Amino acid sequence: MDIDRVGLWRDEHEAVLASLSDPEVLRDQARMRQLSRREKELQALLSLADRLERTQADVAAARELLVGAVGEDRELIRGELERSEDAATALEAELRGLLVPSDPNDGRDVILEIRGAEGGEEANLFARDLFEMYRRYADQRGWRMEILSVSASERDGLDEVIAVVHGNDAWQRLKHEGGPHRVQRVPVTESQGRIHTSSATVTVLPQAEEVEVTIDPGDLRIDVYRSTGPGGQSVNTTDSAVRITHLPTGVVVAMQDEKSQIQNRAKAMAVLRSRLLKLEQDRQAAQVSSQRRSQVGGGGRSEKIRTYNVKENRVTDHRVKLTLYRLDRVLAGDLDEIVDALLADERTRRLLDGATDPPPPALDLSASAGSTAGRVQRP
Repeated sequence: MDIDRVGLWRDEHEAVLASLSDPEVLRDQARMRQLSRREKELQALLSLADRLERTQADVAAARELLVGAVGEDRELIRGELERSEDAATALEAELRGLLVPSDPNDGRDVILEIRGAEGGEEANLFARDLFEMYRRYADQRGWRMEILSVSASERDGLDEVIAVVHGNDAWQRLKHEGGPHRVQRVPVTESQGRIHTSSATVTVLPQAEEVEVTIDPGDLRIDVYRSTGPGGQSVNTTDSAVRITHLPTGVVVAMQDEKSQIQNRAKAMAVLRSRLLKLEQDRQAAQVSSQRRSQVGGGGRSEKIRTYNVKENRVTDHRVKLTLYRLDRVLAGDLDEIVDALLADERTRRLLDGATDPPPPALDLSASAGSTAGRVQRP
């Protein structure tokens, strides 16, 4: 372990702790979150570096003792040396893993959007199946799911559902779910028993806090209208439904589930902030809005991240080429094996990128660094 690097971590850790007690920082929620997250990262690095340093000292001591040892003592020392070397190797690997750049959205709640795509009503029924899959997965993980908006289809499917998933590791474990999902099965409306292919799109967004995204009211067009149910019939006698259009980006969010216009507007603004945060993060990564569009794609059946084949009880994730023959359990919320494979693939790619990329710039610890420098502020 590079002693100079550990020294830099210790210096930065002290500076972060000092900043966390700064009154100006305490008044800036976004900055507090950023610094608190960095303090935890540095604490984990330093703890692991200390353990590695002690283990490497044990290795050096064992090697020194081995030089003059004979007989049984030599075998005992050799065994201790091998154990210490194995421990040092494991600690070095763990430390390299911590040095992989973290996802800036880790720890955030998730806005999950599911929509039926190609396949008519069968696509809407599949959208409902996906929603139930994620709802059961959330229950298993101990997360809380809050439904913001539901638009049911005529045959008990879902045209669209938008929900917030609350959980410390919700973003980490759901972020790779975004994209077109394809199902192959015999629809309930099929009288000849033929297998059809349909698709639904899943969009996963990090939930933005109100303090992170500043929206100029002059950039919004807000329309109110009466809520409608399947088939377009009115389900409310007042103009409680709200549609908000962010004029600079063209992002549109509509909410109608609540009877109160104020409640619908608050929910719509929460979704709008998250969509704008995602757009800004993509722009800052020189992708503009391509990352979000790549999640949804065209919704076509040929564009898919995962295929669910009901007849074969098979699910295949095409990104990591993982196939499981237990679709029934996956649809019941047993997603961990797929999620773990996607996270392992992400870690491998980040390690490879980290081996060639220059180190990230030092964290700016000045209190003024937390000020909003534009329309969207990233913590």
